[in-house]
Amino acid sequence: MNTLNGNITSIQSYEGISLVKVKSNDTIFTSIVLDTPETASYLETGHSVKIIFKETEVIISKDFSPNISIQNRLQCTIESIKKGVLLSQISLNFGETVIESIITTNACEQLQLEKKDAVMALIKTNEVSLSPND
Repeated sequence: MNTLNGNITSIQSYEGISLVKVKSNDTIFTSIVLDTPETASYLETGHSVKIIFKETEVIISKDFSPNISIQNRLQCTIESIKKGVLLSQISLNFGETVIESIITTNACEQLQLEKKDAVMALIKTNEVSLSPND
């Protein structure tokens, strides 16, 4: 599981759902939360939170301007690649943090990914969870 620290920069709520923006490593993450500031005390602008997402939800792109709806776009550099028969684990430098991605080895080879490549890590808004920093 990937975990980053960040601070809430804005919250939009409607009918029990909140769209929360969190800043981490000078990047804004967007998350959909099934809570509001009225139902979850940690949902407050300026509060420190953990940003959590699975390795299998990190999409890798060599295109830095993909015309797609994914909001969470992290500019990274590949630190290492561990290729398996079916899956490959890719360690990415994101600012001062390392995040992990697991993609198919076939996709890794099609993209011709190599150590030190600059890539864009993409994570769908509904795949990003938030947790209060205790």
